[in-house]
Amino acid sequence: CPRSEKHSPNTVKNTLQGDIWKNYWIRGVLSLAMISGFFLIIYMGPVALILIVMTVQIKCFHEIITIGYRVYRSYELPWFRTLSWYFLICVNYFFYGETVADYFGALVQREEPLQFLARYHRFISFALYLAGFCMFVLSLVKKHYRLQFYMFAWTHVTLLIVVTQSHLVIQNLFEGMIWFIVPISIVICNDIMAYLFGFFFGRTPLIKLSPKKTWEGFIGGFFSTVVFGFILAYLLAQFQYFVCPVGFNSETNGFTVECEPSDIFVMQEYTLPAAVQNSLNWKNVNLYPFQIHSIFLSSFASLIGPFGGFFASGFKRAFKIKDFASTIPGHGGIMDRFDCQYLMATFVHVYIASFIRGPNPSKVLQQLLMLQPEQQLSIFHTLHSHLRERGMLPPAAGSTQPTE
Repeated sequence: CPRSEKHSPNTVKNTLQGDIWKNYWIRGVLSLAMISGFFLIIYMGPVALILIVMTVQIKCFHEIITIGYRVYRSYELPWFRTLSWYFLICVNYFFYGETVADYFGALVQREEPLQFLARYHRFISFALYLAGFCMFVLSLVKKHYRLQFYMFAWTHVTLLIVVTQSHLVIQNLFEGMIWFIVPISIVICNDIMAYLFGFFFGRTPLIKLSPKKTWEGFIGGFFSTVVFGFILAYLLAQFQYFVCPVGFNSETNGFTVECEPSDIFVMQEYTLPAAVQNSLNWKNVNLYPFQIHSIFLSSFASLIGPFGGFFASGFKRAFKIKDFASTIPGHGGIMDRFDCQYLMATFVHVYIASFIRGPNPSKVLQQLLMLQPEQQLSIFHTLHSHLRERGMLPPAAGSTQPTE
């Protein structure tokens, strides 16, 4: 009989360390590749960004649905996978239809089939969902009722988490690519810097859900992310390509990112607080207002954003899985990389709506173009009278009403 091989403790230790460093190397190389790919997609423009968001959304949905399929052993359920993907299509049809109606009014107005779809969009969306709901009820089989309702709820919660958040990402993108790039970049920065600070200085555990997370990594990631976000905001705020809202040019039938930058992307002079002036002997500083907003975005990404990761960790522990999938070697699934991004996207959308967004003239004009000519004329008369009363237009000669 051949003799069994015996390995010394040092050999085993060296092998384990070699595997650890090999895993770090794989993670590092793939991280650089993903970051490079991200820059390439940004260079390709808004259409490429929208397509990549849709691709990530579909893959994340697939990973979560597959977990439910495997954990609940629902292999015998009739129509489960078909209905899950059908509901995904319905929800995407609703959200993207709303986006097309809001941002591409000129295109919708020009094409008669699109006019019909835009006019009855919500009714069509509801009818599609009702069809799926009826199919689910008809698919119910004895002895599987509870499991089928488990999976029905699983599908809807997944849609709420994945599709709704990805729609908000695209809404942020249309406000200007800077609202897409900066939030995603600072979450990536926080993830990397928290990992590095935790690896080299980590001693104090942060949360039981993620034993490898440490307070040192959490704090180091916070300060690094704030500095990174501040510098990145300064660099991007100088270019119209990043700061202008993404619009649709009806003449070229393409996206346009040309505009007069809003005030938050115009350099302004700020007076520093007295305490800072005394300590630094520095009175004024020139900043883009967006840099100040970036501090709040970075703070959220560093302090609250990680809770998206903790939530994902708790989810994986609940179902005894290590990763959502094995799509990316050394990183797990797509959802493992985007668990914090979805929470960040929601915050950015709320932040824009609460503190940034004002009336959008181009969007109002697109909505006016979708009205009937009589309605447009009525609005014209009302607006003309209003501007004349405010003295912004000269009174009409010999008449108090604009000529038709």
